[in-house]
Amino acid sequence: MTNSTEQLNKLSLNSFEALFRVAQISLDSAERLVKLNIELSKQSLEENVKLTRELGSLKTPQEALARLNKLATQNLEQSVANSRNVYDIVSEAQVELGKVAESNFNELNKSVISNIDLISKNAPAGSEAAVNALKSSMAAGAAAINSMSKAAQQVAEFADSSVKAANSATVDAVKTAAKRNVSAA
Repeated sequence: MTNSTEQLNKLSLNSFEALFRVAQISLDSAERLVKLNIELSKQSLEENVKLTRELGSLKTPQEALARLNKLATQNLEQSVANSRNVYDIVSEAQVELGKVAESNFNELNKSVISNIDLISKNAPAGSEAAVNALKSSMAAGAAAINSMSKAAQQVAEFADSSVKAANSATVDAVKTAAKRNVSAA
């Protein structure tokens, strides 16, 4: 009985620690996103003041058009970089949360298996088949969750590489379009 109580207390403590870790990861990610937004707001304000001064000093409409085209290209490149930064923050948080969930599941699984072993020691004669079936089903469930976790990780890695490739393609397309616009002007 004491062993079960100790295991339950340990399981509860691990659950609280996992919840605190999830809260910490969430707050850290939110803090990083807020800092990024503040930095971007300051940068945007500074760039707008600079642009206003530049546009006021231009002499011809062609100069203004060339400057606005260049600015549009820079803004799009900056937007892609900013979205990449946001994606990185969210992706890192997802990885950390996945680690916490996996660790918590592994601890729960160990506790359940330990309790099954304890029950099997005190089980009446002839119940070995039922205990073995329970252990087998627990092992199968753990293997299934492990397989799903690996598949989810592979999907996340594929999505990550796809997002990075799309970002690079967007930046390249913007640069190409900007060069064409500058040549045409």
